Amino acid sequence: MSQNKSYDFVIIGAGMAGASAAYFLAGEGSVLLLEMESQPGYHTTGRSAALFAEAYGNMPIRALTSGGRPFMMSPPDGFSETPILTPRGALFIGREDQSAALDETFKSGSEYLDSMERLSAVEVRELIPMLREGYASGGVLEANAMDIDVNALHQGFLRGARAKGCELQQDALVTGLKRENGGWRISAGGDEISAGVVINAAGAWCDVVADLAGAKRVGLVPKRRTALLVDGPTDMPFADWPAFVDADEQFYARPESGALLISPADETPMEPCDVQPDELDIAIAIDRMQQATTLEVKRVIRSWAGLRSFVGDKTPVVGFDPEIEGFFWLAGQGGYGIQTAPSMGRVSAALASGGDIPDDLKAFGLKASDLTPARFGSGPAER
Repeated sequence: MSQNKSYDFVIIGAGMAGASAAYFLAGEGSVLLLEMESQPGYHTTGRSAALFAEAYGNMPIRALTSGGRPFMMSPPDGFSETPILTPRGALFIGREDQSAALDETFKSGSEYLDSMERLSAVEVRELIPMLREGYASGGVLEANAMDIDVNALHQGFLRGARAKGCELQQDALVTGLKRENGGWRISAGGDEISAGVVINAAGAWCDVVADLAGAKRVGLVPKRRTALLVDGPTDMPFADWPAFVDADEQFYARPESGALLISPADETPMEPCDVQPDELDIAIAIDRMQQATTLEVKRVIRSWAGLRSFVGDKTPVVGFDPEIEGFFWLAGQGGYGIQTAPSMGRVSAALASGGDIPDDLKAFGLKASDLTPARFGSGPAER
């Protein structure tokens, strides 16, 4: 790429957040995606095992998720050669002492979904027969939850953005951001780039990018999440089981590629880094699974970890910085960045172009004030 090239929008980070924003922005002006790694999605996006669950998360998250279902179910022609969503279902299970948590899951999910079902202990074990008898006192089933093909979604956004004229520069770590002449000068990958608007979609590094721009941090906390693949039960078919999640999210599991993916649902604060799984978290995941089920874990096929980045209210930060002109935040997606991606891309493109939340998302109750970085006032969000 030649030096001193100018763009209307430069997006820092080509993971799911940056790619979806680029896809919807590319028709509004010239767009450049900057990725510090040699491939987009190396960090959180590439390590996500995502479920499309409309009952998962707080009100803005649920609105963003539900609003993106039409795109996920029927993406534009040529977006992907394979379906983005495939049937799975999500079952929230709880012991007797977790009944209140199950009640809240059912209540909050039913605000948007008429398909939520409250299940008895017997019905829960019919769906997941390897649960120990007497472990679960009941459950809540979101039957319409779906598996997400994360790679197909991410590559669809990248491919579509490039088809509309977006450029992608890899191995382009941003080392300088300076406001000058009514725009931005960006130092990245050995080049000097000009932009009207900088979009900070750097995932766990969003507060680091804010430092370069002279913006106040929003209190972003990257948290490690561990996952592992283990052999499923040999005495029962399990490929069609729903994902099952502890009512207090102490663990979750789901069929994956002929095995079981399990996680202790850990949220360990970390500095931004190329995070690796911790042996203790792997052991905790196995222990919790063996306490809840009859599964005897004899080997770990593969383990990995990713960073899920949150601000204090666990709601994404999307909008122009209240103090730094032309600096746009697209941060804090937490564990919801994949399932909300179509809506987040549309929202960020609309707001970065000077518009408002799309009307169909407003119908779900979503407001720009839910997402704005200005909600933190003069200081960062509380951790």
